Amino acid sequence: MLSRTLSRITRQPSAARSFSALAEEIFEPLRPAVTMYSEEETAVRDMVQMWAQQELAPHVREMDREGAMRPDILKSLFDNGLMGMEIPEKYGGSEMNFTSAVIAVEEIAAVDPSFAILVDIQNTLTNNALRFWGSEELQEKWLPRLATDTASSFCLSEAGSGTDAFAMKTTAIPSPDGSYYTLNGSKLWISNSKEAGVFLVFANAAPEKGYKGITAFVIDAETEGITVGKKERKLGLKASSTCPLTFEDVKVDASCVLGEVGMGYKYAIEILNEGRIGIAGQQLGIAKGAFNATMPYLRERKQFGTPIGDFQGMQHQVAQLATEIHAVEVMTYNAARMKENGLPFVKEASMCKLYSSQVAEKVASKCIEWYGGVGFTEDIIVEKFYRDCKVGSIYEGTSNIQLQTIAKIIASEW
Repeated sequence: MLSRTLSRITRQPSAARSFSALAEEIFEPLRPAVTMYSEEETAVRDMVQMWAQQELAPHVREMDREGAMRPDILKSLFDNGLMGMEIPEKYGGSEMNFTSAVIAVEEIAAVDPSFAILVDIQNTLTNNALRFWGSEELQEKWLPRLATDTASSFCLSEAGSGTDAFAMKTTAIPSPDGSYYTLNGSKLWISNSKEAGVFLVFANAAPEKGYKGITAFVIDAETEGITVGKKERKLGLKASSTCPLTFEDVKVDASCVLGEVGMGYKYAIEILNEGRIGIAGQQLGIAKGAFNATMPYLRERKQFGTPIGDFQGMQHQVAQLATEIHAVEVMTYNAARMKENGLPFVKEASMCKLYSSQVAEKVASKCIEWYGGVGFTEDIIVEKFYRDCKVGSIYEGTSNIQLQTIAKIIASEW
């Protein structure tokens, strides 16, 4: 059919036209590759790269040693619109797309993954949860602050409910008249909890209903009865605070409920599916950051009178890692585009989250080896990327959970 059509057109007097012009008459407009970006997305990438190099890079080692974020850099994130990327302009946000948020996470992670996780949680979890399910009152109260000056934390995990998140023990018992809830319990491994001004907290408002009682609450961090515990001493992401939270008779107005009572489990599942794409963006940035920090050394370092990057064994290793990094990039932005277009993306989100964590760890490890002995010291930034990437196979769903999710969806397809 196609060949006959082409033959008919080329036999016409107008056959002098270029083949591309003819093709436009026959085929639908070509879709761009998932790694081709719009003008706005390209501008975001360029801006974030510049910001990360100028504002963030000079202080990365200092913040890693001290285990804390500089307040001026956190403020700069807000000033540059990077903490409210999908929040509508009417609330003070940048009103960009999901892909732009992932791009920002990737570019920041290539310099300091600690700040990338802050930007990721803010944009892909808290902000979007409020946009999707928050009441008009909650949106008007919190979205302007989240876009301009207030960091957030996503409070789901507990000591006894990590992967089995819905086994949580934190309760939110409603008052007799339903006007407020009283929260009691504790949360563990809460990222950004020292910097956060608002917590998105999941608690069970009807324990007798099991997971169907889980409800989400948007709670001001200054609310009486909330205690932010001591920072964990972690292997990596040291500048990012990770702390336990304790809730002791915390009174929360009913207006602080996100969405519907008892729907917290559904909201958590849906928003974490998006968040996994953001984590893949972070891991992609780590892999690129380590790779880019190492490639010049392969030209500078000579052994036996030859740059080590010219040895075939090294060239093959470089080619292999470059291929895997590219695969992660394609998987990550394909999942982002699917999400933006309203397509099912859970399998793809789990795939890119799983694979990106594996590749980031492999790339960072290899880069240390390529540097040799000096790569094993703090003089070279790749050791920090190696430490920072490890949690990628743990948080927002372990690698085993990603495998299980992928396997279940594949089984359902057959």
